[in-house]
Amino acid sequence: MSGIPLPTPNPITRPHWEGCREGLLRVQRCSACGDFVFIPRVGCPRCLLETLEWVESVGRGTLYSYSVVHRPQRPEFEVPYVVAIVELDEGWHMLTNLVECEPEDVRVGMKVEVSYREMSDEITLPYFRPRP
Repeated sequence: MSGIPLPTPNPITRPHWEGCREGLLRVQRCSACGDFVFIPRVGCPRCLLETLEWVESVGRGTLYSYSVVHRPQRPEFEVPYVVAIVELDEGWHMLTNLVECEPEDVRVGMKVEVSYREMSDEITLPYFRPRP
């Protein structure tokens, strides 16, 4: 997936991207209601308070849902690839890609873990791969 479009960190998302560069999966959690919040934002969508803090995720979870892409939206993406929703062990969900396995071997419920790929000096992307 070299040459793919990369995110541009902003003040709200920067802690997430800095964590990925350090090999840490960071997510926001509301200190008022306890909900995890991903994608990063200013306030909690559940209680509407601006009491979000950054915490580290264990980076392990279960494949919740997926789709195999055979016709990419952009030519930079090599097909086939797996777009996945992972339910992290802490209970929050993340849209990502599943790597290091063949699309025909992917199953809902499989155990996965985060795997990082350095894409530039600033951006390291979090992907997920099957757990042994």
